[in-house]
Amino acid sequence: MNIVKTVVCLLALTVFGAMVLPSARADEWNKKTVVTFSQAVEVPGKILPAGTYTFRLLDSLSDRHIVQIFNEDGSQIITTILAINDYRLQSTGETVMKFNERAGDSPQALRAWFYPGDNFGQEFVYPKVRAIQLAQTTQSVVPAVAADTIDDNTMKTIPIVAVTPEQKEVEVTAAIQTTPPVAAAATPEPATETKELPQTASSLPLIALLGGLSISLALGLKLFLKLAS
Repeated sequence: MNIVKTVVCLLALTVFGAMVLPSARADEWNKKTVVTFSQAVEVPGKILPAGTYTFRLLDSLSDRHIVQIFNEDGSQIITTILAINDYRLQSTGETVMKFNERAGDSPQALRAWFYPGDNFGQEFVYPKVRAIQLAQTTQSVVPAVAADTIDDNTMKTIPIVAVTPEQKEVEVTAAIQTTPPVAAAATPEPATETKELPQTASSLPLIALLGGLSISLALGLKLFLKLAS
């Protein structure tokens, strides 16, 4: 009887593992992150009051630089933001939110979001007028689009530029690190770097293996019960 209980437990754990692992991988795919702000924060086109929000990448194979912001439990979308790659030389094990300097008592403007373990993040693209203001305040280059608002139809096709504190437009790739730094490529850090993998290719072999193991355990249990009787 003890052997029967053990086999049944192993079978249950196998089925449970097949259900849980794909869910865990999904969080890494869309970079889901829950963040609490103690004060109001500016994002492109919107001011977020103090509170808790869920950030994640749009679940799309065609573009991995569209960020969606939801309420705390992820049940209501608040805004959708266009972003570009922002690489750093060293990753960390924690979520990092970078802000632009603010003028006076205005809300801090969110500049970039880095997911734990990644050496790249999402740098937010602001409407051109606001980007010029931020560039002058921070004395740094800010990515921008030549529009006050961006809808879903134009988000993937609208040109992105970088504006300087002198109100000049330059190529984004000439002013912002949108590709892996040479130093990071020459000396990779596999212990801390997390690479993006397509969702459709990562979990199917594992599920097939677990399914085969479940069938084998079930057949073994059936044979054991037959012999025991």
